[in-house]
Amino acid sequence: MLNTILFDMGGTLEDIWYNDETKALVVKRLMETLRSAGLEPGCSPEEFRGRVFAGVQAYKDWSEKVWLEKKPEEIWPEFYLRDFDFPREKLIPMAETLANMWEVTFYHRELRPDVPQTLEALRQRGYHLGVISNNASLYNVFDVLEQYGIRSYMEDVTVSSVTGYRKPHPGIFQISLRQMQVSPANCVYVGDTVSRDIIGSKRAGFAKAVQIGSFLSAQKDAEVGAGAERPDVIIDHIGALVDWLDDVNPSMALKG
Repeated sequence: MLNTILFDMGGTLEDIWYNDETKALVVKRLMETLRSAGLEPGCSPEEFRGRVFAGVQAYKDWSEKVWLEKKPEEIWPEFYLRDFDFPREKLIPMAETLANMWEVTFYHRELRPDVPQTLEALRQRGYHLGVISNNASLYNVFDVLEQYGIRSYMEDVTVSSVTGYRKPHPGIFQISLRQMQVSPANCVYVGDTVSRDIIGSKRAGFAKAVQIGSFLSAQKDAEVGAGAERPDVIIDHIGALVDWLDDVNPSMALKG
């Protein structure tokens, strides 16, 4: 019987996107944060942006090849700011601050409108709820869940920067299942990408996988082959999850 629903965060529970304005803003705030700590980039904003984004791309290339996640204190000196002569001992104490700032500035984030009502409906039906998220900040997901007022619904929050595994690596799903004390055969995973969420959860043995489209879906799934695992259902808003579950798992549907 299905009794556990695990969610992706960015693109699923929250809408997420970026554009030229958010890119410019994160560069501005990053330079300000470094300078406030006595770390002077010594170059123009344009050059700074180019060098930082090259480091970001290098980290993306590495992490998406091995599906592992480093800690912020490794990511920032070894990748994002590798082209600057900043003392590592000064970067490490501020790495989590930089990581969280990047997550909430480079990306525009906002809770999907029907998430609180959906989580409440699922809880009333007796489902166990949790989150599995790729995120390069240790605390961002926890903080954002609190800000949205939905942290109390989640029995477990499993984050790549804490586990060291990125979806679709099976390790991150296995850690979440162990912490939730549930079998994958009893689980549904809800996410916005085939490449991370659907493939990862299916290969981890989840009974069902649900996709909801986001700004990131097409670019993240650009290299997904025709023979890849596919979602059991595609929904256009998070509230549709409840009706679908009532149909496929009637033993948990509310009676009356």
